[in-house]
Amino acid sequence: MANTYSQIHIQTVFAVQDRLSLIRNEWKDRLSQYMTAVLQNKGHKMLAIGGMADHIHLFFGFRPEESLSLLVQELKRCSALWINNQHLVKGRFSWQVGYGAFSYSKSQIPVVCNYIENQEEHHKRQSFIGEYVDILTRAGVEYDPRYIFKDIYHHNQ
Repeated sequence: MANTYSQIHIQTVFAVQDRLSLIRNEWKDRLSQYMTAVLQNKGHKMLAIGGMADHIHLFFGFRPEESLSLLVQELKRCSALWINNQHLVKGRFSWQVGYGAFSYSKSQIPVVCNYIENQEEHHKRQSFIGEYVDILTRAGVEYDPRYIFKDIYHHNQ
């Protein structure tokens, strides 16, 4: 768009279906490269990507020509298809429904990048659910605890 300028930095967080620990270290870097390519092919700029075996964080410069929800839906769809086509997991891989999205100012970029790039160290001290609730709380997002990412053991509760 001519004469349209923006500076929007978004962190998204989403989990593997049933919070199963399916993302393996052997192919995590290839998944990150694939998701980065999908994001960049849509005109956005990846700033940091990281996570654990059961969830992922993406931090990127967002171009407002596209809906954020459609972008996340496309990232999840394409990456699940790639994982399944590469036969990287037994059975069918899918991401859990829903995601978190949080905006940050330019001055916060180094802190958020560092946080995402050091997920393994961070999760030695805090669970994914604890982390996610902390992010929601710090961002001032009201949430219903019934809809926080659930693991397979909490489906009937």
